[in-house]
Amino acid sequence: MNNQKVEHKFINNVPVISIEGDMTSETDHEILNALKEIQNITDSPKLIINFEKTNYINSAGIATLINIIQTIGESKAQIVFVALTPHFKKVMEIVGILDFVRQTETDDEAVSLLLSI
Repeated sequence: MNNQKVEHKFINNVPVISIEGDMTSETDHEILNALKEIQNITDSPKLIINFEKTNYINSAGIATLINIIQTIGESKAQIVFVALTPHFKKVMEIVGILDFVRQTETDDEAVSLLLSI
């Protein structure tokens, strides 16, 4: 049974991708589709990825994040991760992802941060 869900929205014209459930190879396609839909609507160099309802991430999920960072990082994009659990923070520190993104606890904090850059 597939309990993963990927949604996107805009807050003050800043795109937000929310990932619910597990972030694995099964959600890779959904996440990249959400990013493509966002890019078709706006060329905003800002992106928020919300992990508040993400339960698990494996190496395929990490690879997806690296892909996103590389893809939109080429355009000098600013990316903020929201609601990382201590475990997620540790995993992302180990693989070096946190060197390329900022972190906040809420979408509103992320939007404020991105709009101030």
